[in-house]
Parts: sequence; structure tokens; C-alpha cells
Amino acid sequence: MKRPSPPGLAEAPLPLFGDPDEAEPVLVDAARLPSYIADHRKRLRMRFLDGGAAAMPDYELLELVLFRALPRIDVKPLARRLLDVFGDFGRVLAAPPARLREVQGVGDAVVQELKIIEAAAQRLARSRVMHRPVLSSWAALLDYCHTAMAHRETEQFRVLYLDRKNVLIADEAQAQGTVDHVPVYPREVAKRALELNASALILVHNHPSGDPTPSQADIAVTEQIRRAGEVLGITLHDHLVIGKDRELSFRTEGYL
Repeated sequence: MKRPSPPGLAEAPLPLFGDPDEAEPVLVDAARLPSYIADHRKRLRMRFLDGGAAAMPDYELLELVLFRALPRIDVKPLARRLLDVFGDFGRVLAAPPARLREVQGVGDAVVQELKIIEAAAQRLARSRVMHRPVLSSWAALLDYCHTAMAHRETEQFRVLYLDRKNVLIADEAQAQGTVDHVPVYPREVAKRALELNASALILVHNHPSGDPTPSQADIAVTEQIRRAGEVLGITLHDHLVIGKDRELSFRTEGYL
């Protein structure tokens, strides 16, 4: 049987005041938490419970995430520093751990909390499209692509492999790149499609600049993959370019 916590003690282990990322987890006296921090945290939590995330600006939502990582300090300054550096809530979550640690006040505990939230968001969005007919759940697919790629600082090229009923059977990152380039190998895309017995493809890559307008290289490699697939009886349904706030469809824009 679970023993009750002694009066005045928090139920969960919390780091000591000081360096919260390095301290050993110990039980701390909840009453010693500075009142202005405790009151502020209580108000934010109640606002979230009453109105949800839509009722909160990015810095307050980020504070809620940071509460667990930094339980004994005012996290508002750190939340604002992170947003100043990365721009918005999504880009903070998607930032590489090394870049996050460059921000004053960020250690392992903060990085871990942010990456847990990012992973949860991606897994939830992915669950809505995997092993389902993609063409009949296009909005969910776009949501997933934005969640996974819109806030990345470097380009990534992904291939969505579909079976003959257009059910998504695999979603794989084919290549990683720089801020404005990603190497793509049409032969590797075609080879993997054959390994998976895929009947169709959807290509997806992001533009960290935020502008989804395709480059001439994007157009050329898409045509190469389309032709390779045509020879093998594999249909290229679309190529999506993901920007910060919108996406571009090659099919809709007439590139395919």
C-alpha cells in the first residue's frame, strides 16, 4: 500500500534550488516555493484547464512545459529567451538539442521536456495517417507533415510509400540536408519502393526559409523520380513542399 507523503512535502521528487539540471532529485518543502512563483504557476495552470492552449500566448504555453524541468525558479525569462532565439513555440520544440543548450538557463532537464513534447506531438499526428488511406485523409496528412517538418532548421526529404489501395505503409526520411539544400537520390527512392512493394509515392520536403516555392532543383528531381517510378509501375501522387505557415502541392500547382 502506498504511504502518504509527509505533510508539506511535494509528492514527486523535485530538484533542489540551484542548478536544476545537475542536482540530485530530492523531496522539497512545497511551502518554501516563493509565493509569487507558486501563485503564477497556479494561475497559468487554471487558465490552461479552463480555456486550453488557444487561450494562451506562446510564452505562457512554453512556461507550462518548463515548470516540470525547472520547479523552483521563475521560468518566464527563459521562455521569452527561447522565443527570442527561435521565433515561436513550434521552432523551440523542434530546435536541435545543441542549439537549445546555447540559450542561457537551458540544460539537460529542459531539453528533455521539450523533446518529449515534440515527440508526443509527432507521434499523435503520425497515428492519424499511418495505415490509413492517404488520399481520403489529406488534411490529416498535411497536419502531420507540418508537425514533423515545418519548424526544422535544416531541409529534410521524406518519402511516403503507399500500397495499391493508397494506404500509407511507410514514412521514411530519405535524406537530411542544410538550410537550403538536401541531397536526393532517385535510384534509392525507387529501390526502397520496390523493397516495400509500394504502388505509389508522395514526396515531402521542407523549406526552412518558410517559403514553399519550389526551386529548379526541386522540380528536376521530382521529374526524375516520376520517370523512374513510371518505368516500374509506381505512381507519384504528389510532392509537398512544407513552409512555415503553408505548403505547396506540385500536383495542385501543375508541376506534376
